[in-house]
Amino acid sequence: MVSRHERGIGRKAKADGILASVPVQIRQRLQTYDQQQVLQHWNDLTDRERQSLVSQLTQIDFHRLRRLVAEGARHEDWDAVAARAEPPPAVRRDRPGDSAARRTARRLGEEALSEGRVGAILVAGGQGTRLGFPHPKGIFPIGPVSRASLFQIHFERLRAVAGRFGSSMALYLMTSPATHDETIRYLNDHQRFGYPDQDLVVFCQGVMPAVDAATGKILLESPGRIAFSPDGHGGVVAALQKSGAVEDMQRRGVRELFYFQVDNPLAPVCDPEVIGHHIHSGSEISTLAVAKDSPHDRLGNIVRVDGRVRIIEYINMPDEAARKKAADGGLLFWAGNTGVHVFNTAFLKQMSQSDTSLPFHASRKRVPFVDSRAQRIEPDQPNALKFERFVFDLMPAARESIVIEVDRHATFAPLKNADDQSRDTPSSVREQMMHVHRAWLRSAGARIDDDVVVEISPLYATSETELREKLAPGTAIGKSIYLRDQ
Repeated sequence: MVSRHERGIGRKAKADGILASVPVQIRQRLQTYDQQQVLQHWNDLTDRERQSLVSQLTQIDFHRLRRLVAEGARHEDWDAVAARAEPPPAVRRDRPGDSAARRTARRLGEEALSEGRVGAILVAGGQGTRLGFPHPKGIFPIGPVSRASLFQIHFERLRAVAGRFGSSMALYLMTSPATHDETIRYLNDHQRFGYPDQDLVVFCQGVMPAVDAATGKILLESPGRIAFSPDGHGGVVAALQKSGAVEDMQRRGVRELFYFQVDNPLAPVCDPEVIGHHIHSGSEISTLAVAKDSPHDRLGNIVRVDGRVRIIEYINMPDEAARKKAADGGLLFWAGNTGVHVFNTAFLKQMSQSDTSLPFHASRKRVPFVDSRAQRIEPDQPNALKFERFVFDLMPAARESIVIEVDRHATFAPLKNADDQSRDTPSSVREQMMHVHRAWLRSAGARIDDDVVVEISPLYATSETELREKLAPGTAIGKSIYLRDQ
């Protein structure tokens, strides 16, 4: 009969045998940080799977991970933060006497665009899971008539802006490990929708391992694969540096970067007036905002606290602060974050020099994993910590930062949910696109009914001003129409 002591010696010998076949540096690192459980299925892996697992482990900063786990899901005292908050410095829409400032801004923006000093960052790491679409969200067909994808609309708008100002437009496209390969194939299959190859830089954001919330142990997605997740849209800072994009910007003379996310087909990408306000104010990071519809609108609140612009997420905004009124009777904290920014590239380079320039945020999530028997577990409650960075955390680091208000109905249509939800769905986004394009047509003198299905490609016009240059006044539009220049 084998004693308990002898069985213990046998298990230790087996474990030591497993560890002996792992590269020494990895073995030592796992022992130092007590993460040996990631090797529990090592004996059952093929040589190729073992090589892959070792490669994954070399990507992990175990020291940083241990610190983040120790800090856990920290909770700031939002009541105290909101009590010190005030409205941010802002350029508001349609304020009396602002026409001269708008003209100056447009001139400065047009000059910067004409001289090739403006580039764009398109963040496209998300999948269409919530849409019931098993592909990168940028591939989703959103055009009301053309069924053009989000990628096509954005690429064509940037082509149109570059063409209008007679310059090149550097586009830095950030994917994630989950979307990268399919995005590359899709863009190649469609010849990048005519976008010049030399003006497009595609790079992949980083990842962070998910850990068990109770123990801090790294979870396995499968016996030979770490449960990684993208490191958030704030990962763009480190990814730009790692990919060589920062050096590319310097080489090209790009001084300002328009940052936007792939899910908004109405984003006013590289709008000259927006660019000009950013330049004229000397801002290092400018943020496009919409006026909130209600105190608890599901948008981050852009505020100024202790002299620095920052975000208080809607779920963290105390009710009393959310309902505060300004002297004109409107909401004191009116500015809702659209996730669209303009960066000064010198500031972005400075922030990219340090891996600690953006903090990580921990959140409890449900993360499927395999257990010690290699059985897949689908938790029904949050079981893990995920770690992400948010790009808006750059705001407090900026010496100068402003908010630029834009028209919510004309510029903000984020695609988030499937059509069984009440808002931000394919149907609501397409309807909003058509509403904007009908308004442009009427402004240009066309006659069109409210039920006409209409779509205007950015290659035809990116604004109602451009549309007036092409459309004859009095044009009658009575059926479905897609206006597009080749």
